[in-house]
Amino acid sequence: MAKFSDIIKSAMDTRPILVVEDNPDDEILMLRALKKNKIANPIVVARDGVEALDYLFGRGQYEGRNPSETPALVLLDLKLPKVDGFQVLKEMRADRRLKYIPVVILTSSNQDRDIIEGYDLGANSYVRKPVDFEEFVDATGKLGLYWLLVNKMPPETD
Repeated sequence: MAKFSDIIKSAMDTRPILVVEDNPDDEILMLRALKKNKIANPIVVARDGVEALDYLFGRGQYEGRNPSETPALVLLDLKLPKVDGFQVLKEMRADRRLKYIPVVILTSSNQDRDIIEGYDLGANSYVRKPVDFEEFVDATGKLGLYWLLVNKMPPETD
């Protein structure tokens, strides 16, 4: 009889998770939280909006990467250098390959205008980063399980 954890692993999307985070401490917390929650997907970290867009579109340092190989999930901070998270989201939603990828805004901002703009631009979820590590781990685990296992994505189209 298969173990529950084996069933979950086989059902999970194995494409990478794109973490867009400029704060090194938050990046470390995110990576630890994903590992602690046994999220086995490869993790790609972009430390600013330009790097995130380069990864998604296969340009710059990611030239040669096949851009049709899209991430399973994007965890997106808003306050980023060079290009902010809103612009990253806007460009993702304008591209037919990227427009249905789940994007979770994971930010310290609790401003109503940021929440509204995030949803207006097509975010799937808006989560304020918990300050407490255990709460952060718990929230990250729930996000990973929901978006990678429970959520049903539309089929890919050409």
